[in-house]
Amino acid sequence: MPDAILSVLAAAAPSTTSILLASMGGLINRQGGIVNIGLEPMMLVGAFAAVIVSAQTGNPFLGLLAAIASGALLGLLFSWSITRLGANEIVAGLGLNLLVLGFFGYLLPTVFRIEGTLLPPGLVGLPKLQIPLIDQIPGLGPIVSGHDVVTYLSWLSVPLVSLFLYRTPLGIQLRATGANEEAARAAGVPTLRLRDFSTVLAGAFAGLAGAQLSLGVVTLFNKTMTGGRGFIALAAFYFGDARPGLTALGAVIFGVFEAAGFRLGSSGIPSQLVQMLPYLVVVISLTLVAVRRERRLRERGRAAAASMRTAVVR
Repeated sequence: MPDAILSVLAAAAPSTTSILLASMGGLINRQGGIVNIGLEPMMLVGAFAAVIVSAQTGNPFLGLLAAIASGALLGLLFSWSITRLGANEIVAGLGLNLLVLGFFGYLLPTVFRIEGTLLPPGLVGLPKLQIPLIDQIPGLGPIVSGHDVVTYLSWLSVPLVSLFLYRTPLGIQLRATGANEEAARAAGVPTLRLRDFSTVLAGAFAGLAGAQLSLGVVTLFNKTMTGGRGFIALAAFYFGDARPGLTALGAVIFGVFEAAGFRLGSSGIPSQLVQMLPYLVVVISLTLVAVRRERRLRERGRAAAASMRTAVVR
């Protein structure tokens, strides 16, 4: 296998992690009936909290906990604005994006006296884990071994989310809430609390995704560091039709193309084209999903019409 492909695949693992985690959170939220376009600011808040706590304590794992807590808190506020105050989820999500960007645009120059990158003294990043024996295998070693713990946890999250949604009473109630909230409420399901719970979980996943960026991929904070990954995560679970396995596949595809874009950036190709690559893949993928969904609806319509004709003949 050419070295260039190996380097792209090795870089794709950390690139995929943040997208995968955020998409799993967004998927849970979508199953509860909320389209969360606030994943991006939740990631950004998580990245910031992780950097501050890691720098203050010297412990990156406490930084991860802070990121999860801050993302979950922001998720709760977002959910309450929708479920209790009646805000439109799209408008609330856009407002959250603008609010968090404005907050950091004010905070960094005012409190930290910087305009761009925050790199506080004492900041400790996540250690890289070398897997014995596997790290010695040519080709496979750099792809599988040598990543931070959050990268490995992100892959564990895929079967866990699937198990939660399809094999637990709470997950089944959550899916019922998303499918038909009024019917679920009539059956005694606490729909409002479940929607809050799903949004808190989405915030926790997004906060952890942000922490992986600020402590795992790089060891710093910048208000633009998420780079649209929250919206790419949104595209991933639409690509996967809100199913964990296919959503993970979508996250991998986007992560690979993002890593390929970084590698192409050093090959003399104009940077604007390189930066466009992941988003171009998103647009193409969502177009294919829409075409597939339309075709499926037409097939169902034909099947329904055929069964009606059969019933009339009888």
